[in-house]
Amino acid sequence: MDVRPCKNCKRLFNYLSGPAICTACREKLEEKFQQVKDYIRENPTASLQNVSESNEVSVKQLKTWVREERLTFSDDSPVGIECMNCGAMIKCGKYCENCKGKMINTLNKSIEVEKPEPPEPRKSDGNRMRFLDV
Repeated sequence: MDVRPCKNCKRLFNYLSGPAICTACREKLEEKFQQVKDYIRENPTASLQNVSESNEVSVKQLKTWVREERLTFSDDSPVGIECMNCGAMIKCGKYCENCKGKMINTLNKSIEVEKPEPPEPRKSDGNRMRFLDV
């Protein structure tokens, strides 16, 4: 069992996985997420800065939710974040479609295994007895 201090409130808690925040802070963060989600539905063209100020959530946290694909902005929204590979503007996730395709191709090529040639069929010597040299 791993006991750690919460990043937000500094209380000790039993850490299992994910971000090092306690259950109470995690619930508050989830409430903020729902609030932001509702705000974006009502204001689809709002900028990240407007969403951040209106909901008292940091821009960094908003970008984290977008990278985790929990938040997605509509195509007509001015909001976008940079692809982690090439810097192109994307609406959600970590990578643009072009970079995703390149990574998939690279991974597929790296795991391809050469198919071994089938063994040659044995020639039959008939029903003769064979001896091993020892």
